[in-house]
Amino acid sequence: MKKQVETYNPYTGEKLKSYNFNSNSEVNSKLETANQTFNDWSNKPIAHRVKLLKNLANLLEDNKQEYANLMTEEMGKPISQSIAEIEKCATLCDFYIANAENFLADQIIETEASESFISYDPLGAILAIMPWNYPFWQVFRFAVPTLTAGNVGLLKHASNVTGTALAIQKLFTDAGYPEGCFQTLIIQHDQMDSLLENDTIKAVTLTGSEKAGRSIAALAGKNLKKTVLELGGNNACIVLDDANLDKYIDTMVNARMQNNGQSCIAAKRFIVTKNIYDTFLTTFTNKVKDLKQANPKDYDAYSTSMAREDLAKELEEQVSKSLQLGAKVHYGNLRDKAKYQPTIITDVTTDMPIFKEETFGPVAAIIKAKDKTEALNLAKNSRFGLGTMIFTEDIDNIYQDISQIPDGALFINEMVKSDPRLPFGGTKASGYGRELSKEGILEFVNTKTVYINK
Repeated sequence: MKKQVETYNPYTGEKLKSYNFNSNSEVNSKLETANQTFNDWSNKPIAHRVKLLKNLANLLEDNKQEYANLMTEEMGKPISQSIAEIEKCATLCDFYIANAENFLADQIIETEASESFISYDPLGAILAIMPWNYPFWQVFRFAVPTLTAGNVGLLKHASNVTGTALAIQKLFTDAGYPEGCFQTLIIQHDQMDSLLENDTIKAVTLTGSEKAGRSIAALAGKNLKKTVLELGGNNACIVLDDANLDKYIDTMVNARMQNNGQSCIAAKRFIVTKNIYDTFLTTFTNKVKDLKQANPKDYDAYSTSMAREDLAKELEEQVSKSLQLGAKVHYGNLRDKAKYQPTIITDVTTDMPIFKEETFGPVAAIIKAKDKTEALNLAKNSRFGLGTMIFTEDIDNIYQDISQIPDGALFINEMVKSDPRLPFGGTKASGYGRELSKEGILEFVNTKTVYINK
């Protein structure tokens, strides 16, 4: 068994730091601490937990440059986007500061009883298995509602952002959360079975690949632990004949290329109707060519580096196999270690990897459709169901098509994105359960019926 995990700057290749893996005894100690903390934390008034959220939001704002630099160093995100991620985490705190007490309040139900209501009780220790692409935001959208509901959290973060994981743990401690309320586990895959078998863990949430989701769901199911899974996606961006390219082309480019294309909800398949296809392709290409490629610490940088070289190689292979099946490189497709040039691929058909699979990087697959009906059918032709976006000026007519999209989200004239005020999650191979909004804070509670006769 390896004794350490090492982190690297993907843009420079420089080694950042080494961290010791937790031994099994250390993991058990953390589980015991979590269990003991829960017994007290779950009985704290919601108002007390909300007060700590205010501390958390203030610390995020006060130290956002430090946290953003750490993210950028560990996974290559452009610094301006890293800062925006920290600010979004603070906004998330603000949302639950304003709404948590109402969301968690007992719900009175009129029945024949003298009194009957629904109460929402925390479950205990919740394990979060989180990815590297939004290393603060993904954790916070789990931790903020889950801890505010009275649970305690254990984080198994992606190994290449271990420094970020520990910084988040310290952030919760500095905000006044008790020891054991939020802890980081630095563990290896072969420790996961015993972790999920431990009675202290009451539920699991995972954001990651479909493969990881299936594995964790099987382990959790074997041990009767609830799961929330937010897995991969290959979101469609439908561009109809009447789309306003002048107004929305920057949104479309950002939908594919932000965070170096490393987003589960990115627009991976651009399905463009034939009458606007040529204009779209020219306009989209010109915008992509203008994206500044630079060091991620440059505040003007947009395209920097993927998080790891092996991920860039995997994307390159998906493109290569698609080219062998007849796709064409319209722009880009140059790779230098972990750096992958923003790329546009045309002549894409449904049998190609870049249509069927999740492409986690800055590659846009462009598909021509004869009309809206074919565009919608192509969009639905996916194993995934995270989100779809449609660009059109005929809003009244598009209402009738909303029910045709089986995904967890449909955005009209906007990129698919997460918002604290709205539930977030997918269908099909993109997983199940919801994060954020009221639905997110109620995922890890016991929805208890209380019936009283006097």
